[in-house]
Amino acid sequence: MNKIKKVIIPAAGLGTRFLPATKSLPKELFPIIDTPTLQYIVEEAVNSGITDILIITNRGKNIIEDYFDRSPELEGRLLEDKKEEFYNQVVSVSKLANIFFLRQKETKGLGHAVNCARSFISGEPFAVLYGDDVIIGEDPACGQLIRAYEKYGKAVVGIKEVAKENIHKYSSLKVEHLDGTYYSCTDMVEKPKTEADVLSYFSILGRCVLTPDIFDLLDKTAPGAGGEIQLTDAMRVLAQTVGMIGVDFTGKRYDIGNKLGILEATVELALKHPELKDDFRAYIKNLASEL
Repeated sequence: MNKIKKVIIPAAGLGTRFLPATKSLPKELFPIIDTPTLQYIVEEAVNSGITDILIITNRGKNIIEDYFDRSPELEGRLLEDKKEEFYNQVVSVSKLANIFFLRQKETKGLGHAVNCARSFISGEPFAVLYGDDVIIGEDPACGQLIRAYEKYGKAVVGIKEVAKENIHKYSSLKVEHLDGTYYSCTDMVEKPKTEADVLSYFSILGRCVLTPDIFDLLDKTAPGAGGEIQLTDAMRVLAQTVGMIGVDFTGKRYDIGNKLGILEATVELALKHPELKDDFRAYIKNLASEL
């Protein structure tokens, strides 16, 4: 069985929920305190044993590539000013992994974005880390899925239960408990429209490990919800034919694709930040007393 060493991070969305800010700054670089959201995702991959990362962008997002590159002018100034801690932080970003970039020339959905990466994957199993999902925990979520793949030899999805009133915003999975946090997944539906369409309240949230046969399935996948090529539609064929594994991963997930999610991440991580936590906690308490 091939070890999983490659990850795809789709980051080609237009970020319309965050306009006008995203007119010039990709939402993937919005900071949670002092670290861009995308860096949290890259670090999760690296901490899971990943060595090669492909970030899929689109026109106007060259700044993402610049962020993960070296910055000689800035580095030189930091050294001149004897700010070695900041220098080390800046340089370390460019050394996280082998990071590659590919443009999705047409916005045809997540499935289309993944299919654009076929040549990068080169017939190996790989992980997909959704660019809108930051997951914080001691055990990286990506690593939890990789272990499930190594145990069962099947494609894997990261799953969590969602509230009944929100299931129409997500996928709904047909699952059966196997052991611990592992479930067998044999069917799924993207954004169920009625209660009769709901298979369970378990949904795919932000992470999956796929086998290379997904690409042939994507080639045959017709546009689905929103007129886009849905990755879920291709994964559904995998689930129905050979089965998939669901991992109810540990860790706190933040939906960075909406304003509340990034605010929640900023507040909760600030309360744990070694430089800020005491002063910020006092501020929050004082603010709460005034509400």
